[in-house]
Amino acid sequence: MGYWKSKVLPKIKKVFEKNTSKKAAAAEATKSFDDSKEEYNKVFEEKKTELQTKVVEIYEASPTEIKSLVKERKEGGLKKNTTEVHKFLEELVKIDFPGSKAASEASSKFGPTLASSSVFFVFEKVSTFVVTEEKEEKGETKTEETSSTVVQEREIVVEEEKKEDEKAQVIETSGEKKVEEQPAEAAAKEEEKSTEAAEKEEAAKA
Repeated sequence: MGYWKSKVLPKIKKVFEKNTSKKAAAAEATKSFDDSKEEYNKVFEEKKTELQTKVVEIYEASPTEIKSLVKERKEGGLKKNTTEVHKFLEELVKIDFPGSKAASEASSKFGPTLASSSVFFVFEKVSTFVVTEEKEEKGETKTEETSSTVVQEREIVVEEEKKEDEKAQVIETSGEKKVEEQPAEAAAKEEEKSTEAAEKEEAAKA
């Protein structure tokens, strides 16, 4: 019992106090970051065009886990991908992305989970570029598909028109043949009549 009180308990107490003070410091850093959000938003809007290409390049070079976190911001993902989150934030710091430096410092000092508010603020801003980019790509794909469909439909219509023309030609040709055949039949009948009349005359003379 004496060993527990003198050795083990003080260590547990020290760890607990350390965690408590760490959480308090993280909360203070988060509050400071929140107070600066308005300024970060203002700078973000001013540098939006300048940042877009750089941000998309960094995002595309990032692992799938980071891409998922940017789109769907979940605290569990921060804890699982601490190293990747740090690297991503560091890349954003290099291009002077608004809020990235403070978020990176808080994440390095307290861990991404305790600094989640700051980290997710930056991720949310990054997602505005990414979502726009993906929507444009989908829009282009749909346009290509629509164009392809229109071309196919036109080809079908042209084929049907050709078939209709061919049918009309066949009918027209058949009509000409019938017209040609009718006078021939009439001439044959006239000849038969003339022959019959001649035979009757000869019979009467006889």
